[in-house]
Amino acid sequence: MKIGIAKEIKDHEFRVALTPEGVDELVRNGHEVWVETTAGQGADFPDESYRAVGARVASSAGELFDRAELILKVKEPLASEMTHVQPRHTLFTFLHLASSKSLTEALMKSGCTAIAYETMEDEQGRLPMVQPMSQIAGKLAVQIGAHFLTRPQGGRGILLGGLPGVARGHVVVLGAGVVGSAAVDVALGIGARVTVIDKDVSQLQRVQERFRNNLTTLASQRLVIAETVKCADLLIGAVMVRGAKSPVLVSRSMVATMKKGALIMDVAVDQGGCVETTRPTTHADPVFEVDGVRHYGVTNIPGIVPQTSTRALTQATLPFIVRLANGGVEAALRDPGMARGVNVHHGKVTYSAVAEAHGLSCEPLVLNESKVVGA
Repeated sequence: MKIGIAKEIKDHEFRVALTPEGVDELVRNGHEVWVETTAGQGADFPDESYRAVGARVASSAGELFDRAELILKVKEPLASEMTHVQPRHTLFTFLHLASSKSLTEALMKSGCTAIAYETMEDEQGRLPMVQPMSQIAGKLAVQIGAHFLTRPQGGRGILLGGLPGVARGHVVVLGAGVVGSAAVDVALGIGARVTVIDKDVSQLQRVQERFRNNLTTLASQRLVIAETVKCADLLIGAVMVRGAKSPVLVSRSMVATMKKGALIMDVAVDQGGCVETTRPTTHADPVFEVDGVRHYGVTNIPGIVPQTSTRALTQATLPFIVRLANGGVEAALRDPGMARGVNVHHGKVTYSAVAEAHGLSCEPLVLNESKVVGA
């Protein structure tokens, strides 16, 4: 199969879809791999490192899409990239379509097969591509949050870990899943006071046991959230609903009660966000203010640590890429877990949560005139 690795053009996105070691595996399996020039440069993988393992280097995005059938990316395609997408292409990347009707419609119009990292499942029903990026985003949320809480950055001017005789900063985490647990790990590590809120009591129990009761856990209820956010110095939104738009847990009126100079890090922003006042931002202009509360809404947080992120993502995606390439896309997608990764196929939305988010009809995934169970 002819496989193309596109260069990311999203603001401050330095990841690349595969490391040279990952490309080597594909070449050794007999596939022709094309890498867009300088695609790996931001992650310290120069073109020569890909040539050394047998890849060919395309001089432009146009050439890459012309050469390849299976297109590998990290983030969702932007408008300029969509001009290259054709019905013969299979696109494999993070898509987060529930938060973007325009991209959903553009993919439908292109006629391609669009497979989302965030909805593809392994044999245990887990989301293998989401987990490592969520861990990175959760860890970075505290690190970045601590930076923007400093006075020169417009924050409250507090040290989250405090000092003997001086109160610690309060980190409130909405969601006890992968992102939330990673954020808790770092927040406790620097000595912050931590509260975690989740509707799943079993999740709260796991977090409490893991961190040996060094935090407060609360069951998610509207009034509980309203009272807790009032005393947060750093509020981290870590709520994810598989493939769907995130539920809004923090209203505009709740934000207005928060401390002036507090910071909201809504890691769920790429799925619409769990804070009503959240909107997407970029690494170049990451923070905005509403009612005296600062908001960080960057949608590609792991992109700023591309060495770590690219290697972790390659470990997660490579087994699935090999299956798509070795057996062919249609054969691979007969596996129900892989089929759940398909969000758009030949002009139709095939993932129910995406269709529901935009008021579109959802069609079953059909391959060679037969429906795929579990798609």
